[in-house]
Amino acid sequence: MARIAVLIGPEFEDSEYAQPAKALRDAGHELTHVGIAQGEVKGKNGKATATIDLLAQRAKAADFDALFIPGGHSPDNIRKDKDVVRLAKEMLESGKPVLAICHGPQVLLSAGMVRGRTMTAWQTVQKDLELAGAIVHDEKVVADGNLVTSRKPDDIPFFIDASLEKLGSGKERARGVAGAPA
Repeated sequence: MARIAVLIGPEFEDSEYAQPAKALRDAGHELTHVGIAQGEVKGKNGKATATIDLLAQRAKAADFDALFIPGGHSPDNIRKDKDVVRLAKEMLESGKPVLAICHGPQVLLSAGMVRGRTMTAWQTVQKDLELAGAIVHDEKVVADGNLVTSRKPDDIPFFIDASLEKLGSGKERARGVAGAPA
């Protein structure tokens, strides 16, 4: 299964991290939390936490099969770090799956990697994406090559499905479908 780097920092949107992370783990994928400071980071609603496993300065795209960027305030908090931006850019350039929800595409904006890409994001981020040359659709989920994006917490089930499809397996097991292989 895939080794997935999770770019995460303080004030992430709890549900946009916790639900996809659970689905990814349930599908057999391994998550490594990558951040700009060691320790625990908390969601903005205080319902979810994550412990940073690896500092961005030590993270290499070659060590991962995919990248997941939850939304909330986290993307804006971490995109100031050159190593966060470098990792996101390397992952997109490598053709490996990049999964970003809500404000997650802000990291991709900072990496200069949205021009010509078809994507979506939180409503206020959509205009920034357009100004940077992205083709923006206000839809639940948009897949463009190796990139999967979604808008908001209501879109999480669609984001999970598209992300698991992009990763290539485990969809039924992660969604808890009866009779799916464990």
